[in-house]
Amino acid sequence: MRAIQPREIACFLSLLTLIVLAGLGSTALLLGRLPLGDFRGVLLVLAALVLTYLWAFLVYRLFLRAMPLREGPVAPGSRDEFVANVNILFYLLLFNSLIRTHFLPVPLLRLVYLALGARLGANTYSAGVLLDPPLTRIGANTIIGHDAAIFAHVIEGSRMELKAVTIGDGATIGATAVVMAGVSIGDGAIVSAGAVVVKDSQIGAGEVWGGVPARRLKGPAH
Repeated sequence: MRAIQPREIACFLSLLTLIVLAGLGSTALLLGRLPLGDFRGVLLVLAALVLTYLWAFLVYRLFLRAMPLREGPVAPGSRDEFVANVNILFYLLLFNSLIRTHFLPVPLLRLVYLALGARLGANTYSAGVLLDPPLTRIGANTIIGHDAAIFAHVIEGSRMELKAVTIGDGATIGATAVVMAGVSIGDGAIVSAGAVVVKDSQIGAGEVWGGVPARRLKGPAH
């Protein structure tokens, strides 16, 4: 794994400072003068936490709009490495604790993933973890099972690559399944619980895959 460079850390810390100041400032502006009663301190802390995360979503998306994550190999010292490492810092220090918790209800988690840039169709929900929302594209009426993990990055020693994951409509990803970078899953396909779909696998519409590593167990119904 490559070391994150000082300039990438500095960029993230600058954005984090902006986020925290905006969160605290908006809390003071919106709630500072309201009579909040005996629980004033608790309410202000909770409000500051929520508003800080809302600002974090906004700043993160603006950063990615200015410097998008691009699919493909990430060369050392390149612009793509800079963006990828700042993205990693956002995830590790801000968003990991939010999306990995089982405290948030699944419908609210859907909103979080949308705020982070995932493309989710109507009536699609994840009780698992989408580790790279900006590179995750899922159709409508698809369910990601409990503690499943979907990620769109490859880190193999010093090698790094980004590859989007695409899942069609009406698909089912079983509990604790792992879907790796570059995988494409067709409409109505099923990935069994606990399966590990290795990178760049192509799962056809209606197929059933399972096992470690995952392989086709059943073809589409006719």
